[in-house]
Amino acid sequence: MRERQPPRGRQEEPYKVNQKIRAREVRVVGDFVEGGNEVLLLEKAIKLAQDNELDLVEISPTTNPPVCKILDYAKFKYEQKKKQKEIKANAAKVVLKEIRFGPNTDDHDYNFKLKHAISFLKEGAKIKAYVHFVGRSIVFKERGEMLLLKFAQALQDYGVVEQMPKLEGKRMNIFVAPKPGKK
Repeated sequence: MRERQPPRGRQEEPYKVNQKIRAREVRVVGDFVEGGNEVLLLEKAIKLAQDNELDLVEISPTTNPPVCKILDYAKFKYEQKKKQKEIKANAAKVVLKEIRFGPNTDDHDYNFKLKHAISFLKEGAKIKAYVHFVGRSIVFKERGEMLLLKFAQALQDYGVVEQMPKLEGKRMNIFVAPKPGKK
């Protein structure tokens, strides 16, 4: 027999509320009970919540008896959603900037790209520098590796090398992350 799943598009509630609580007794915590903590029969706890025009919400279902709190469930859900949004907004967003070289990149182009890389690292972005080998230029793998190592050496005051030069197909990549605290 297959297990019943909730209808698509509707998310199942994370907390059990009022009649959906299945325990016989519950520990009610909060301002609505004496001492802020009391074990009550489920019916009595629901009645107490309804008398205050609020909901009985199961906060900790794994304890014995389950811990419930009397509160406005809609407001509680709204505040939980708001907290999640705030956590998501404060999460660090990593920006990856790419800098492309050829195996025969001359000094002027190299210095120009180096200045850009330094500004990217100061802004807090990661850098993926790569040498792209076209046609027969794959013969100059050593030149590409030397170029990327020289690039990493020049950036050592601003960033930390995460991955040394590595050949993947027709590209040799190196990753540089900004130094912690340098922005």
